[in-house]
Amino acid sequence: MKVAIYCRVSTGDQNTEHQEKALRKYCEVHNYEIYKVYSDVITGTSQSRPAFNEMLNDMRKYKFNAIAVVKLDRLGRSLKHLLSLIEEFKNKGVHFIAVDQNLDTSSSTGILILQVIGAIAEFERNLISERTKAALVDNPHVGKRGKDKKPRQKRGGKRDTLDLGIKPKKETNK
Repeated sequence: MKVAIYCRVSTGDQNTEHQEKALRKYCEVHNYEIYKVYSDVITGTSQSRPAFNEMLNDMRKYKFNAIAVVKLDRLGRSLKHLLSLIEEFKNKGVHFIAVDQNLDTSSSTGILILQVIGAIAEFERNLISERTKAALVDNPHVGKRGKDKKPRQKRGGKRDTLDLGIKPKKETNK
């Protein structure tokens, strides 16, 4: 089987060497041929990931049979996006392998496990977001940045509440 390896880290302080080494070892043990290693240094929630987009273009040209990542969250954390990618992989005859989770979509068990893990990953991401928003409400000094640690500037007008589906009260002219 010809495999595309995808590695991603979120910041420039990190590197993809550990991921690439683990994936190369996996391919060697299973006698898989490595087509190419694609690496991005960008957050997983970003819509545009250059190496990832290149890999998808190569997949659409049938240049390999499988995509391997170290962990499921390297591909993406949104369940909807992940499932649409897996569906596209399936339509192109491309298997998906997440080495650390021992996941391979060439079996129906692998597909079920992928769906469960994806749902849990999205749930965890939503919990982190909720905790962060709650902490910002309780502590106005959280979220400072820069060398001088100045508070972030608010954009636009007065912000009464965080965007949690609660609309701020309209001010009336008296």
